[in-house]
Amino acid sequence: MLARLPLMQRMMLLSIVAALGTVILKFVAWKLTGSIGLFSDAAESLVNVFAAVFALVALRVSALPPDDNHAFGHEKIEYLSAGLEGTLILLAAGAIIYSAIARLLDPAAVKELGWGLLVSALASLVNGVVAVAMMRVAKARDSIVLEADAHHLLADVWTSAGIIVGLLLIMVFPHALWLDPLIAILVALNILRTALELIRRAADGLMDVALPPIEVALLQKILKSSLPPTSRLEKLRTRKSGSRRFIEFNLLLPGEMTVAASHALCDQLEDVIHVEFANSEVVIHVEPVT
Repeated sequence: MLARLPLMQRMMLLSIVAALGTVILKFVAWKLTGSIGLFSDAAESLVNVFAAVFALVALRVSALPPDDNHAFGHEKIEYLSAGLEGTLILLAAGAIIYSAIARLLDPAAVKELGWGLLVSALASLVNGVVAVAMMRVAKARDSIVLEADAHHLLADVWTSAGIIVGLLLIMVFPHALWLDPLIAILVALNILRTALELIRRAADGLMDVALPPIEVALLQKILKSSLPPTSRLEKLRTRKSGSRRFIEFNLLLPGEMTVAASHALCDQLEDVIHVEFANSEVVIHVEPVT
C-alpha cells in the first residue's frame, strides 16, 4: 500500500514515524536526567509530530487536480503548511526559552546523564538521517512542504546537539548547573532564524511574489533570444504556486501577421520556456505593435 503513494507522501510518513519515535526517546531521556534542556528538546519533537501530520495532509490536497472551484490547482496549501511549520518552530523556541529562564532562576541538579545523553543522541541520529533524505527529495521535487519539514527536523537536531554539549559540560563541571538552561536558550535563539525564514517564504508564496531575480533574468534572456526582430515583450509577470511556476506576458507582433503565424510563434516560445522551467504554466497575450 505504501509503495502506491507518491514519493513525497512516503517521505512525509517517514517523518511522522521518526517524529513519534524521537518524542518517546527524548521524554525517556528527560525522565532519566531531569534536565530542562532535554525536556525542551522533547517538547519541540512533539511539535514535529503535529507539523508533519498537517504537512502530509497538505501534500495530499496539493496533489488534487484542478476543479471548478480551484481552476489553478491546490498547490498553495503548501505555503499554509510551511507557514504553520515555521510558526510551530517559533512557539517551540519560545517555550524552550521560557522553561530555560525558569531553570536559570531556580537551578536544579541533573542525574543519570550518561544514559540520558545516549538516548538523546540516538533520537538525534534518527532525525538527522530522515532530515537529510527529505531535503534531497525536497530539492529534487521543488517542494516547500518537504523542505520546511526537513528544516524543522534539522532544527531539532541542532537543538539536541547543543543540549548534549551542555550536559557533557555539566558532567565535567557538576556545579555549573546554569550551563543546562543557558545552552537551551542559545539553541532556541538559533532555531528562531529557521522559523522566521519559513514564515517569510510562506508569506511570499501566498502573496504571489515574483520568481527569484535569477530566474526572471534567465526567462528574459531566453525569450529575447527567441523573439523575431519585429516583435517585443511587455508586462512580464511571474509567480509560483507549490512547485509550479506561472509565467504571463504580452507579445507585441506586427498587425499583418496571420493568426496561424502568431499561434506558431507562441507555441515556439512556450517550448523554449519549458526547456528551462519544465513545471510551468505559460500565458501569452498577443497584441498588435502600435
